[in-house]
Amino acid sequence: MYGPLTILFFLASGALGAPESGIYQLPSTVPSILSCAKQTPTYSCENTTVIENTCCTPTPGGLVLQTQFWSTYTGLEKKGQKLPAGSWTIHGLWPDNCDGSYEQYCDLSRQYDPAPSPATLPDGTKVPAWAGPGVDTFVKKFGRDDQLAFMHTYWINQNAPNVDLWAHEFSKHATCTSTFDVACYGEDVEEHAEVVDFFDATIRAFHQYPLSIYWLQANLNRRSGIVPSNTTSYTLDQIQTAIVMQTGAIPYLGCKNATILSEVWYFSHVYGTEQYGTYKTLDSTAKSSCSTTEPIWYYQRSSGSEREVRKSGWW
Repeated sequence: MYGPLTILFFLASGALGAPESGIYQLPSTVPSILSCAKQTPTYSCENTTVIENTCCTPTPGGLVLQTQFWSTYTGLEKKGQKLPAGSWTIHGLWPDNCDGSYEQYCDLSRQYDPAPSPATLPDGTKVPAWAGPGVDTFVKKFGRDDQLAFMHTYWINQNAPNVDLWAHEFSKHATCTSTFDVACYGEDVEEHAEVVDFFDATIRAFHQYPLSIYWLQANLNRRSGIVPSNTTSYTLDQIQTAIVMQTGAIPYLGCKNATILSEVWYFSHVYGTEQYGTYKTLDSTAKSSCSTTEPIWYYQRSSGSEREVRKSGWW
């Protein structure tokens, strides 16, 4: 029985052979990783020598953040854009530098964000708004209807179409992650393969930290029952302790106005590529924006803003 890395090796090398005549094969989105066998593996940000092949280890953005939202509405409910019942939603997968700083919009030739934020980088560079087709068309080109279905369920935007958030996350963050560089995919891979691969990687990381209201209630803090409520508040310590019991590390918790829970960031170093490597959970390097003295509100979602979802093959 082959392991996932062995299968990836075969895919990258062509060792599995060509498909039989007449059988449709989806275009590959697997990066060329053969050269990584020559590099001593290490966790990102923990190397003691210079990383020579940045396609094998995210460099310099090796402090990887899997980020999630807790939203109570989308603003586009009438168009069918709703939140998944019982689950937080994906924000993105961010490549912070090892010292906690970060880059953004690193490759303007792959800028697909229709509303860049920021529109001007710290060095004065203008980020042009993308007016071309949505990134969902890139995914469709690769026949990945399964990926699109999952993203429309768990990667939800607010006050704008979902596809705009996906484009923003790729353009702002993935272009600053070395393992998603176009050069890492070889000459024979179709255009936008790294976009589809980034979406897959973000979904995989989300699965490592699937923060659901039931997970918090049933597995983390049975006695206090940390669940969305419009009448019961919690302390920052209660929520942090509950999550640490499962992940072994303190995440960043974000609050609007210091008291309304709205986001969580999980910090990791990665052993291997960001696409297929092993994530090691770390304590947050950022101070929570939630109050340590005031009650924290984990509000219920607005009526009509959720939809029931059925677990798919991704789970």
